[in-house]
Amino acid sequence: MSGKIQILMIDDDVKLAEILSEYLRQFGYHLQGASHPDRGISMIKKMQPELVILDVMLPDKDGFTVCREVRATSQIPIIMLSARGEVTDRIVGLEMGADDYLAKPFEPRELLARIQSILRRKQAAYNDSTITAGPILLNLDKRSVKHHGDELELTTAEFEVLALLVQNPGRVFSREQIIDALKGSDWASFDRSVDVLISRLRQKLQDSAKKPKYLKTIWGTGYKFIGA
Repeated sequence: MSGKIQILMIDDDVKLAEILSEYLRQFGYHLQGASHPDRGISMIKKMQPELVILDVMLPDKDGFTVCREVRATSQIPIIMLSARGEVTDRIVGLEMGADDYLAKPFEPRELLARIQSILRRKQAAYNDSTITAGPILLNLDKRSVKHHGDELELTTAEFEVLALLVQNPGRVFSREQIIDALKGSDWASFDRSVDVLISRLRQKLQDSAKKPKYLKTIWGTGYKFIGA
């Protein structure tokens, strides 16, 4: 199971779940099944799968309700299944927040293609908003930074300076150029504000001015990022 992409299937057709689990295993996916919706919702929180396959027809609670409940707290990709395959089911499922819809019966390879397509789109969206530079992970959408997996508490100005430098590795920015990037920030009105921000970032990144791993001073000019 190690290294495989985790998928959760919420469907009371246990035999189908077993067949799909066996089929998807050869493509690097580990599928676990939940035959009751409440169990499925609990497993989402516990295993944090990459994708959920959700049947419309479930005991006690239909798939639309489950989809709505999941969407209240998570944006995990969801593929809905329905034995009826009605257009109205597809519309309702997409309105509830499903990413795709597949009518039963279906070929396992068609489901595989849908899974691969959704996960590719998810990865592309992640890549667009996330920058990795060595042990630094910078998320532009969430405006968050992790260093060796630990979340760093950065001020708005610190984040903007780090984002500017990380997105342009090797490029030297003068203090004036960095201040321009801080427009709207009170830091821009203080003398030597850039030096103070760089000093704070170095502290939080456990970096050193004398032997820099990330933020290098270019004497008489400014700073550049060297940790990519």
